[in-house]
Amino acid sequence: MFTRFAFAAVAFALFAGAPAHADPATDARFKAIYTREWAWRLQQAEADEDDNGSKVRPRLPSLTPASQAARLAYWEKVRAELDALPPAQLSPATQVDYGIYRAQIDQSIDEQRFRDWEKPLNSDTSFWSNLAGLGEARGFRDERAYRNYISQLRDVPRYYREQQANMAAGLARGFTSPAVTMQGRESGVAVVAEAKDPTATSFYGPFREMPGSIPAAVQAELRTAGAAAIREAVIPAHQGLLTFLRGTYFPGLRKPLDAYSLPDGKAYYASKIREFTTTDLTADQIHAIGVREVAKIRAQMLGVMAETGFKGDLPAFLKFLRTDPQFYPKTPEALLERAAWISKRFDGKAARWFGRIPRSRFGIIPVPPEIAPFYTAGRGGSAYLLNTYDLPSRPFFQLTALTLHESDPGHHFQGALAAEQTGLPAFRAKSYISAFGEGWALYCETLGVEMGMYETPYDRFGMLSYQMWRAARLVVDTGIHAQGWSRNQALDFMRDNTALSEREITTEIDRYIGWPGQALSYYLGQLAIIEARAKAEKALGPKFDIRAFHDTVLALGSVPLPVMTARIDRFIAEGGKGPYPLK
Repeated sequence: MFTRFAFAAVAFALFAGAPAHADPATDARFKAIYTREWAWRLQQAEADEDDNGSKVRPRLPSLTPASQAARLAYWEKVRAELDALPPAQLSPATQVDYGIYRAQIDQSIDEQRFRDWEKPLNSDTSFWSNLAGLGEARGFRDERAYRNYISQLRDVPRYYREQQANMAAGLARGFTSPAVTMQGRESGVAVVAEAKDPTATSFYGPFREMPGSIPAAVQAELRTAGAAAIREAVIPAHQGLLTFLRGTYFPGLRKPLDAYSLPDGKAYYASKIREFTTTDLTADQIHAIGVREVAKIRAQMLGVMAETGFKGDLPAFLKFLRTDPQFYPKTPEALLERAAWISKRFDGKAARWFGRIPRSRFGIIPVPPEIAPFYTAGRGGSAYLLNTYDLPSRPFFQLTALTLHESDPGHHFQGALAAEQTGLPAFRAKSYISAFGEGWALYCETLGVEMGMYETPYDRFGMLSYQMWRAARLVVDTGIHAQGWSRNQALDFMRDNTALSEREITTEIDRYIGWPGQALSYYLGQLAIIEARAKAEKALGPKFDIRAFHDTVLALGSVPLPVMTARIDRFIAEGGKGPYPLK
């Protein structure tokens, strides 16, 4: 189903024999290129160098047009260096690394050429919400990390000024999110701008619990300095940003919804499809896949609805699910506690489905109130952020699927195991490819059926509703950006086919409008994993071990879909042997 484009030769190398002219010196040249570039890339990034609080930068990155031009020039130089390498002379494993790395460099160049940095926000994500979320979730190990974080807080005004200048440039050339999707999105900025107590903001999060290794007197000093930095730098920066958003930026946002109407829009949308799906499928092909899958899942939903004993049609059942109080938590704690229970139930089943379990654990954290009104139901990774805002929009019957997706064995499992790999280059272990990561997390929702995680037909319907939600994205995203769909047309399609609440539907549709292509990664990624598993099960028969299959997929880190597919071809050729011994 998936067409291999830049990865064809690389994917073949995964299961082919060693090349006839493999040259260790060529491997060494390639390693020198990516090692140097990765160290440089870390210096450019917004995030800190690691996730465990031991390396915290004292400043946020420079975002000036000059620094952006320098990044483009640097990546173009790196690509020229890659062009000068003969890939056929690389060893098989290094050919795989080369293909993955080359795709990263090509994507980075595309983002710079289209000047994505002039649109650093959409209805779902923004630079200020990213900083707020990091502040809430971070924990630091030592005094130096805290002092560097305080320095970061002092740097927020400069960082925001540069973001605003870039946004003004994007505004001038019509490179913005559509106006209809950004209504009220300044509310998170207003919460901080109007804060009277700096310790009540999410930026103060790291100071609330500090390591015991830091003396009490030093902790007190750091807390005072942190609160002062928030009061004197962070809050005024948000006040200036709020004035810019309300007075200049939001009034000038473009009216059309589609990506095609952006500067060089057709090429821009095609680049986003490549980025988020790692395939060369066209918008029309993806739309057709979505229509087919929506019809298939709708039939499955009708079957589960019949199991509940409900008397009525699907629209009536969806209304029942959206309105009956039995399906909704009464308190934020009830939602958080149910999610924790679901995650512990999985822990008791994990060893039957996975040979390698990650050492790191995750916490469940409420989404910060500044960003919760426009945030999705949850996000995962090193922490599982669960949205407790507007509880009548957070049904229990979808919580099992959400938890499997965002925590274990979904995003946390995949990210933690990638980080724990010792043989992967850093650009693989530390990077995230949406089609692989989101495809894996979505696959974990359906895996929950086999694991016995869904306790009632309502829970299974919630899982199918989530599957329908992701399949519908293929239709809606391409419909909006390539086929001229209206916002109401997209909203109605989601209402008619999922059990999502009205808040979730509106939030999601605005997300797809403002973030072209990202929504395509989930279902296409899941399909690739399901197809690879079905092929392995058929070829291996009784030799197939689900633990070995899962270990093989996760040991890759995060890779383009064709590379994953080819790795499973090799898994089959090797008789179903996984990367780790199984007990």
